[in-house]
Amino acid sequence: MPAGTDESGTATGSSQGMDSPTTPPPVRSTILEVPGATLTYDVRGDLGDGHRPLFLIGSPMDASGFTTLASFFTDRPVVTYDPRGCARSTKDDPGTPSTPEEHADDVRRVVENLGTGPVDLFASSGGAVNALAVVAHHPEVVSTVVAHEPPALPVLPDAEAALAATRDVHETYQHAGLGPAMAKFIALTSHRGPVGPDYPDGAAPDPQAYGLPTQDDGDRTDPLLGQNLVSCCSYAPDTDALREAPVRLVVAVGEESGQEIAGRAGRALAQRLGVAPAVFPGGHAGFLGGEYGMQGQPEPFARRLREVLDEV
Repeated sequence: MPAGTDESGTATGSSQGMDSPTTPPPVRSTILEVPGATLTYDVRGDLGDGHRPLFLIGSPMDASGFTTLASFFTDRPVVTYDPRGCARSTKDDPGTPSTPEEHADDVRRVVENLGTGPVDLFASSGGAVNALAVVAHHPEVVSTVVAHEPPALPVLPDAEAALAATRDVHETYQHAGLGPAMAKFIALTSHRGPVGPDYPDGAAPDPQAYGLPTQDDGDRTDPLLGQNLVSCCSYAPDTDALREAPVRLVVAVGEESGQEIAGRAGRALAQRLGVAPAVFPGGHAGFLGGEYGMQGQPEPFARRLREVLDEV
């Protein structure tokens, strides 16, 4: 069910193969009913222009996080969406976890509803974990998949400790609320190097130091802390299925990510697949252009993404 045009981005950069700043294409939003949820996805550009659509996904980051990145690809249709339970996409039961397999099925349904055939997929963070599930279970809907820093922690040598630390964040959310849990999440994702077995026993970070609330509002449906964190980070990629799928899979990492946990997981996954990771400008949020108050390097990031997508 079309929901009409509701926003537009701003083309902010120019380089070879990219558009100079021009009036951006309108954004057409569609509502799609899927099992257990109602999804909203957006299309920029003409799906019938003969170019393969580029689908940009995160999790739990919604479509708004890709506004800047999408503005560099006005020469082809660009699709974004809000994952189930996030922003405009609702879940029938927002108190339950969402799994990568569910998200992968949602992506499949969106692509099939586009009616264009396979898409190119750029996926970051939790979205990259979900993209791995797409390749493993629904390879027919994608052509090239760029999985940028998927925090699939079972691939790490310190997986047991890293997963315990992730569960501790979720459990903190359940008994203390958003502020204390998000402070732990930020500390964990910023941690460099292997996670030690005693990591959860360390001093809890102060939510106020991150500008987070200290009062518990009683809500337990946060898309990150309540619905996706544990199921996403505990996802064990099926490396055999990923190798055998008729899909070009590129594992990407940020040049500034160093030994942070998502970058480490990306490198470990690439090693398991026997490939070299593609290095992108910036860190985990390298494609952001001020969304959520985070400034990456979106123009060189977009240029690098175009290079990777165009590689044979």
